Amino acid sequence: MTTRRTSIAFAVTAATAALLLSGCGGSSSAADGDGRMKVVASFYPMEFLARQIGGDHVRVTGLTAAGVEPHDLELKAKQVGAVQSADAVVYLKGLQPSVDKAVAGTHSQHVVDATAASPLVDHHLDEGGEEGGEEAHAHGGATGDPHIWLDPTRYAAVARSVGAEFAAADPAHAADYQHNTDDMVARLTALDTEFRDGLKDVRGKTFVTSHAAFGYLADHYGLEQVAINGVDPEAEPTPARLSAIQQAAREHGVTTIFFETLVDPRLATTVAKDLGLKTAVLDPIEGVKDPASTDYFSVMKQNLTNLQAALGATS
Repeated sequence: MTTRRTSIAFAVTAATAALLLSGCGGSSSAADGDGRMKVVASFYPMEFLARQIGGDHVRVTGLTAAGVEPHDLELKAKQVGAVQSADAVVYLKGLQPSVDKAVAGTHSQHVVDATAASPLVDHHLDEGGEEGGEEAHAHGGATGDPHIWLDPTRYAAVARSVGAEFAAADPAHAADYQHNTDDMVARLTALDTEFRDGLKDVRGKTFVTSHAAFGYLADHYGLEQVAINGVDPEAEPTPARLSAIQQAAREHGVTTIFFETLVDPRLATTVAKDLGLKTAVLDPIEGVKDPASTDYFSVMKQNLTNLQAALGATS
């Protein structure tokens, strides 16, 4: 009889413990065995912040594979499930509709929308090649140019939001998240200084790109972006747009037409050939082909070098 009572008591205790563990903190990480917070990030710039700030305390799943253009992402059922069961999500609202839809169904209370930390601006282009800016929050907060990470100060604002949300989701490691956030912000501040110093004495201020990804960078450093395509890199420019590009390139003494790594460069190279100009890479860092050998900072520094060469740095 004693043995039977002991067995029943053990079974009840084990079942109670299992229930407590499964419900602890509302997180599924403990059930996975490693105790790390499950984080889902929409594409490379968000994934990079999540990994750098989360460190060893998070297990990050990136939704956009290395080398894939993020605008084209369509989530698979497994990825939708990952978003909806994550402990924390880091994304940029309005860039990837399938991600927005999955985030709307997530059970997590810890979601970082980069556009909340750094409201978007409309860097729209007219047929004459002029650019204009308008705060996107006037249109609901989810429209406008999404490439905020190309301004290090805006990217730093997103980093702070990621750090704060990770600390709220996992208070036991809040000090580590704060330390990693401070380190990231310090590196971005140093990068901002490097860009300011590197571009302040360039002879030219106008650069031509394959698509309008560099509006924030141009605004922040006193440059003028002239884009063949708009914010969507796959859009086809009109004949009037191409004529405006050619005129702007001649008027401003442009030497280089920039293309990027994840989009077919043929249009940019054709424009350059027609004008007798050089081509070079200006990378919008929407994704990196080899995250093991390159990262946000190394690509940004190469962008600076390429801009200095194209704009005629004097030192």
